[in-house]
Amino acid sequence: MTQRKFTGTGVAIITPFRKDRSIDFKSLEKLLEHLIGGGVDYIVVLGTTGESATLSKDEKNAVISYVIEVVNNRVPIVAGMGGNNTQEIVNSINSNSFANIDAILSVAPYYNKPSQAGLYEHFKAIADASPVPVILYNVPGRTSSNISAETTVKLARNVKGITAIKEASGNIGQIMNIIKNKPKNFQVISGDDIMTLPMIAIGGSGVISVAANAYPKEISDMVNSALKNDMAKANELLYKLLDLIEALFEEGNPSGIKAVLEILKICPSNLRLPLLQVSERHYRKINDIVKRLK
Repeated sequence: MTQRKFTGTGVAIITPFRKDRSIDFKSLEKLLEHLIGGGVDYIVVLGTTGESATLSKDEKNAVISYVIEVVNNRVPIVAGMGGNNTQEIVNSINSNSFANIDAILSVAPYYNKPSQAGLYEHFKAIADASPVPVILYNVPGRTSSNISAETTVKLARNVKGITAIKEASGNIGQIMNIIKNKPKNFQVISGDDIMTLPMIAIGGSGVISVAANAYPKEISDMVNSALKNDMAKANELLYKLLDLIEALFEEGNPSGIKAVLEILKICPSNLRLPLLQVSERHYRKINDIVKRLK
């Protein structure tokens, strides 16, 4: 697999639900066609934005199978496969088929609060088991577990199969240290829409975006412009979307993006507990922003 598959715009897709909270596969197909038509570079399924924490094993398998079927090799697919029980993840990898899956995205263990040595051994075990490349996912705001720059670089240099990191620490100094010291072919991907352009400017390779669920063409154009060093165009697109991007996360993710997708008539805004739909006040705010973007 070429590294180019992780350059540009990946989308952390939502999982649509019907009113009864069962998976809405018809809306999922509509979303995937919207994304591919919008020119995104790859799809990330079963991440945080996909509410993977509330999906059963059978549901996860059904979602991945359906995404593979609909995408039909038009863009690469990355599957979320992480947790805080290392052996359980390894067992899951060993029992799954990876046909038409191009990589896995594995989040740092949450709740356990492992040491840096523990994080290293955790990801090494996952990479050793995985038949496809592994993208690390560092999001301390959710996990209370930060993968340090030193640990990231050590994994990138020493563990075959670890090819990228989705960095959502918001710590620009840490990210710069990764980019400065990483192997040439290791990619650093923004895990936060609002940090995408600063990260590309210092050597990042793109974004795994939430906002691109709704605005794939605009986010893709922004990222491609930045990668071509046309920062004037990239900034213009960013500032056009800035109010929306900030509003997406005010009452939590994926509550915000699901509200936008409902307004755009792509899928309903239903979520599974413990997550709730955005408040009526915030829905009106998002609706006003979407109207301005038309």
